[in-house]
Amino acid sequence: MSTSKRITGTLAIPVIAVIILEIICLMNGQHIITNIKSFNNFIVYTAIVMVTTMALSINLNSGRFDFSLGSMAALSAVIGAKVSYAVLGGGTGSAGLMLLVTIIMGVVMGLVSGTLYVSLRIPPIITSLGVTLIYEGILYTVTSGKYVMAEVQNSSMSGFVGTWVYAAIIIVVVLAFMILIFDHTNFGYDYNALKNGQKVAVNTGIREIRNALGCYVISGALMGIVGFLNAARNTNINGGQLNFGSISIMFTAFLPMFIGSYISRFSNEKLGFLIAAVCMSLLNSTFAALSNLVTASMQSIINAVLLVVFLIYLNNENLLIRIFSPRKK
Repeated sequence: MSTSKRITGTLAIPVIAVIILEIICLMNGQHIITNIKSFNNFIVYTAIVMVTTMALSINLNSGRFDFSLGSMAALSAVIGAKVSYAVLGGGTGSAGLMLLVTIIMGVVMGLVSGTLYVSLRIPPIITSLGVTLIYEGILYTVTSGKYVMAEVQNSSMSGFVGTWVYAAIIIVVVLAFMILIFDHTNFGYDYNALKNGQKVAVNTGIREIRNALGCYVISGALMGIVGFLNAARNTNINGGQLNFGSISIMFTAFLPMFIGSYISRFSNEKLGFLIAAVCMSLLNSTFAALSNLVTASMQSIINAVLLVVFLIYLNNENLLIRIFSPRKK
């Protein structure tokens, strides 16, 4: 594949998204991004979507559907918020301490989830549902079912999301880490081998259990970052997420995961997830610019329609190419 075709294929979707969304905004006297505050929100939401998508894709690409991602994000954020508030009282550096604690807790919760999966030897979807209920129960107990607000409403947290710089650093670090781990290490080679042919990979000596635990640990760490970013962006954490109420966090990653996988045909898959996250953040910024016209329910419907339309395209891509491509005489 030529370089020009790779560049065109990689940038086609985001360019089309920018053009269409900007036209929609201009028709209503708005722009997608109007000021520095909206740009900050754009970068922060891009980070949230990208990291969530990567966390979801790690296990899903290996046939392990993990429903517990949202509960990991929420519980790790609550623990991180309470620890950082207890230590620093919301003062200088509390945001950095909370981020560190949420990542550590995400690692622990991911390891627990992975250990239960490899120990119980039942379908991962069943294990993840049980883990989700456990983590949500702990979350509810710790918060008494209330919103965590005082611990995350401080100048340190506001300063973190008050500029695009910190979120951009997280994007770069996570992207570099994921590319390094999954594309340039033995762990990543084993992961790809197991993903493409589990039985053959195991027969060649690859340790499936160790690789699966590593996947759960990395996924948990990523969801710790997501929990922190959501807490900083929303200035609260919902402690009353019971009966799979935390699963909604995970569903924000489905459309960008499919978009990113499509873009990976022309470039690196992780870079595709970043570009897909940019597209979703552009859409979210458009919703914000047109908030007086687009309600929350309409946003959910639009996202669902876009997901269905994109899946229809992927399933009928070859047919559409034959229909719209000019025939050679």
